[in-house]
Amino acid sequence: MAENDQTGKAADGDAPPARKRFKLIAAIGAALFLVTGGSIWFFMFHHSVGEQHAEAQPPKPPSFVDVPDMLVNLVGAPGERVQYLKLKLVLEVKEEPQVEKIRPALPRVTDLFQTYMRELRPSDLNGSAGLFRLKEELTRRVNAVLSPDHVNAVLFKEVVIQ
Repeated sequence: MAENDQTGKAADGDAPPARKRFKLIAAIGAALFLVTGGSIWFFMFHHSVGEQHAEAQPPKPPSFVDVPDMLVNLVGAPGERVQYLKLKLVLEVKEEPQVEKIRPALPRVTDLFQTYMRELRPSDLNGSAGLFRLKEELTRRVNAVLSPDHVNAVLFKEVVIQ
């Protein structure tokens, strides 16, 4: 009989701690929800309001340097007809003062481009992937020559393979 009293009390004692545990979990969940929601509001709305008041300078448009037109013959197999590559290029730089630094080095850049392109085969230039690789390689090479100045991109104005 004593066991029944203890089990009966234990059964009755489980209900109130379960309710307390549920209330504790609900309170913790609500607190986490409020903290998370407040953080999201702060980072999304509070920062954007502050940024709207600050006057941002419009970005400066890039400057461009024309490279003299180039005409090179491509490497072909013996007995094949000779194919030529004609390019009109432009170098994109971040600011106008860089243009004046690059102009004296243009003969070196042209020489570098010509010697590289004379090694190309017509198959190296097939499709947009071939032209993309050529553009990336020319950009890498011009940046090596002009260091510490930096060219953002080499842009094609005209590409003719004949």
